[in-house]
Amino acid sequence: MDKLRLRFSKTGRAVYISHLDLMQTMQRGFARAGYALKYSEGFNPHPQISIALPLSVGAASVCELMDFRLKEDVDLAALPQRLTAALPEGIEVTAAYEAEVKCANIKWLQIEGLFEYDERPYAAMAQALTDFYAQDSIIITKKTKRGMGETDIRPAIRSIAFTAAEEGVCVSAVISAQEPTLNPELLNEALRQLRPEIAPDFAKFTRIETFDSEMRVFR
Repeated sequence: MDKLRLRFSKTGRAVYISHLDLMQTMQRGFARAGYALKYSEGFNPHPQISIALPLSVGAASVCELMDFRLKEDVDLAALPQRLTAALPEGIEVTAAYEAEVKCANIKWLQIEGLFEYDERPYAAMAQALTDFYAQDSIIITKKTKRGMGETDIRPAIRSIAFTAAEEGVCVSAVISAQEPTLNPELLNEALRQLRPEIAPDFAKFTRIETFDSEMRVFR
C-alpha cells in the first residue's frame, strides 16, 4: 500500500474545528487507534497526511477526503470503525481505500444549504433568489492574492436551485471546487453586495459529494 485515502464526515459540533486543528485531531486519532503514520524525511519531518479542499469553519460535510500514508500495511476494511472510535463526536470515517486518482482532479462540489429569514416570506424569497442566480454574470468584490478585486462568480456555478421549506429556503447547487474555487459563502456574499433585500439573515451549507470534470463521483 502506498497512498491511502479516507472519506469522512464532519458534522454537528465538529463543524467548528478549524482546518489546522482538524489536522492535529486526525493525527491524534491515528495514534490513539494504533496506526503509525509515515513521516516525511528531512530537517523538519511531518506526518504524511493532507486534506483535500479544506472546509470553512461552520460548514458541514459528508464527503471530506484525506490522503495519508502508514508505516505498515493494515486491514483497510476495519480502519473506519477503529479510527472513528478514536475521534471526537461529529467526525466519522466512512471509508478507507487505496487512492488511485489525485485530488487535483476534483472539479465540482455538490452542496446543500439553508437560507433563514426572520420575517420575509420564504416562497417570495425562493423566487427572487432563483431570478437573481439566473443572470449570466454576477460580479462581486472579493479579496484576492493581489488585494480586493472584482470577480464574476456565475461561471463557477454549474447549477443552483432554491425551494421554500418550513424552516427557510433550501439551496441545492453544484459549484466549482478548484480552478476556480468557489466558497459557498460567496453565494450569500453576492446577495449582501448586490441584492441585500433578499440576502438571508443566516446561511449554512453542507458538502454532499465531490465530482471530477465529467461529473463522475470522485473517489
